Formats: sequence, C-alpha cells, structure tokens
Amino acid sequence: MDMILATVPGKVRGRVEGGIATFLGIPYAAAPFGEFRFRAPAPVPAWVGVRDALTFGPTAPKLPYAPPMDRLLPDPSIPGDECLNLNVWTPDPAGSGLPVMVWIHGGSLRNGSSSLPVYDGRAFARDGVVLVSINYRLGVEGFGVFPDAPANRGLLDQLAALRWVNDNIAAFGGDPGNVTVFGESAGAISIGALLVSPHSAGLFRRAVMQSGPPTAVSPKKGGRTTALIAKQLGLPATAQAFAGADRGALLAAQVAITRAGNPLTGANAFSIVVDGDVVPTEPLAAVRAGAARDVDLLLGYNSEEYRLWFVPSGVVDRVNAITLRLALAKFRIKQRVAKEYRRNRPTAKPGEILGAIATDMLLRVPANRLADERRGDNTFMYEFGWPSPVDGLGACHALEIGFVFDTLRSPDVAALAGPVAPQVLADAMHRAWVDFAATGKPGWASWDTSRPVMRFDLPAPMMMQAPHDTELSQWP
Repeated sequence: MDMILATVPGKVRGRVEGGIATFLGIPYAAAPFGEFRFRAPAPVPAWVGVRDALTFGPTAPKLPYAPPMDRLLPDPSIPGDECLNLNVWTPDPAGSGLPVMVWIHGGSLRNGSSSLPVYDGRAFARDGVVLVSINYRLGVEGFGVFPDAPANRGLLDQLAALRWVNDNIAAFGGDPGNVTVFGESAGAISIGALLVSPHSAGLFRRAVMQSGPPTAVSPKKGGRTTALIAKQLGLPATAQAFAGADRGALLAAQVAITRAGNPLTGANAFSIVVDGDVVPTEPLAAVRAGAARDVDLLLGYNSEEYRLWFVPSGVVDRVNAITLRLALAKFRIKQRVAKEYRRNRPTAKPGEILGAIATDMLLRVPANRLADERRGDNTFMYEFGWPSPVDGLGACHALEIGFVFDTLRSPDVAALAGPVAPQVLADAMHRAWVDFAATGKPGWASWDTSRPVMRFDLPAPMMMQAPHDTELSQWP
C-alpha cells in the first residue's frame, strides 16, 4: 500500500509494508554538481505533484573498496547526480511526537552510503522510532581542501539534512525536538564535529558515537591529500580546476592516493578540518571549554577494532618483534606502554600487540578522554566484545552495526558476523539505542569516577568498572 505525505519542497509517495512506512531517496538539498559543485549545499528545488520515494536515491561518487575489503564491506553505487538524499522509516500509523534517530554512515569519508541492507530502519520503526539515514558528499567532493571552496562540504551536507529533519519530520510522526544523531567510524567522527559546531544548535538533543574519535585537523594537514590528488592529475589544487576534471579520472586518482590509508594506519586520507566556521576549533578542546554540555552522549568502541584492517590484509602476521619496535618508535609510544600490553596478552603475536595499541591510541583513549571531559553530564560508555567467528575477525571495527540495527540476517552483516550471530545481543544493544533515543538513558549508569562501561558480549551484557584501565593509565 502506498502512503503520501507532504514535505516543505513537495509531496512524497512511500510504501507501507508490515506496519512500517518507508520513504526512500528523498532529496534534502540540490544536486551538488554543475553550478553547485564544490559549494555549500543549496536548497532543493520544490516540485509539483507527488514524487515517488520508493527506491534508494543516487549515492555520492565513489569507487568500491579494494580486495579483500570489498568482500567484507560491500559498497554498491547507485548512479545519478541527486546524491544529497535521505530515507525515512516510520511506524504506520505514525501518530506524533515519536523520537527520531538520524544515521550518518562511515567509510573513511571516502566510501559508504545509506542504501546498505545493514542500515535498514525497520527494526527502529517497529520499536517506535522514526529512523532517518542520509547520504553526503564523500572524498574530494566533500572533504577536499581548496582555497576557492568552503571546507567540510560533507559536514555542511549533514547539517542540511538535519535542518530538513527539523523542518519536515513532524509529517512522518517524529518530534523535531527529540532528535538523536548516531554514526559509526567516519560517521562518529562527523558527530564529534557536529557536537561543537555552532551551526548545529537546536538540531539534535542526543548523540551516539560508535568507534570514531572527536577529531579534526588543520587545513594545511587536511589539504595534503588534495594536493597529492592534484599532482596525480596534473592539475592545480583548486576547486575550479577539479570541477573541470573527468569524474572517473578524479575517483581513480583519489583511490590511488588514499588506498593505503585506514583509521589505524593513517597514511593519506580525508579529514574534517578546523575551518573557523563549521568547526571553529578542535572538537575535544571545544568540549573541554564547555561545548555540547546540553547534549546527551552515548559512545564506545569494539574490543578488537584493529582486526578489520590487520587480519584480512595479513598485517597481523607480517609484523614481527623488530617491526613492532619500529612502529612504536614511529608513533612515539614508550616501551612501558608496550610492556603493559604484552603482560596482559602473553600469547599474542607482535601484530596483535601492535593492533591493540593502535586501537587504544586512535579509538579507546580518545573515547575515554571525551567521557572524562563530560563527567557529571549525561554521558554513557559501552564496549562491544563479541568475537566474530569469521576468519579471525574477532570483535572488529564495524561488527556492532548489525546488532544496533537488529539486521543480523542481512547479507552484509553475515559477511562480518557469520550466519548465526547471537540475536540476544542484538536484542540488548538495539533496545539500549532505542531507550537512549527516547529517554536519554540506555539502561546503565552514566560516566563518573568509577568509569562504568556496559560490555556487550555473551553469555549476556555485563556492567564493568574501569575496564582496561591498567593499559589506559599508561597513556599520557
């Protein structure tokens, strides 16, 4: 059965199945090409009549992950220029005043889209939440740094989507005053910036950061990747020059420059930059100065984040004692830190020691520091610890997403978690996210000097006090 609802730009037609109304591919801003390329998002043109919202809209320009990651992280592309679009799942009948959750996907600011089956919002709608998922510009289109274009265009897209939610979500039964933004990896990094952006005031009440630190870099550092892509193409590093480049050649150069980068190894990558406007200052420093105190925050990490990058690539086996020492020296990690990690993992390979240290340096330590800065505010910490049985992936990066969305049987979740991932953990984790969106309380104690962490693992989720603190205390 079809359903027609009115939004500010015009009417949209969705579909109702099993008590859930779904609206897909709704544009929230104008297509970011032609006169709008490398510009801040422009208002979406109004339309006459009813626009079909029955299929996912175009994805932002990108190329798929390279092997072997393409097997674990499917990343389909949908052609078309209207890539600034979003999807809505809502209960039917929707009623009014329902909590709203807005999902911001990950993918190193270079990959990903809202169309993946793992992000299906039916379970949230089933449980009384209006779920919105968004696309935003990626790679050099969204995060290239140019002297003749606004910085952080992908972040500006996310803000435009949140303004669309504020203006339109009541028509779908949602409460614009009770919006939770949540995201994983690059999506969580984006939320770290949105938390402290003056442009986000009043657009969300709560936030969830899954496996992504609150970080932004200087325009000079962020511009290095853009400069290397320009060199690869033989172009000036300007938006005007890039706008005239063949899109396929641009994407190929982007992949060539960034293929060695990942959230743990770094290398050339795209970053959110401190631009003095959308991101006025480094996010953690802004939180330390009092930003986002009125926003409820749930954040956390997976126990073995590193395994997504170290295991399929074979890095975990190639690292030996010598390369471990060299890596520690490169990142200026003191030997006493490594000694503590070895003591707690007496049978671990050198690559596993390096992976555990890298996980903490880039994800767990920043999460704890952010929570410490917000001690006394409404802040909650979790750890996802269930180890996947697939190819030694363990409790790796991105594994928790299917549990949060309660989509364990989707094919992209099975690629990471296997065919028999424990539904009991999905029930618990999904419920915690729903409760947090509805009430600001996920079901366990807020962060204080006892450092409480809810660990999601079998046989059942368990509350822990100050886990891993013998290791975390080694960090300055």
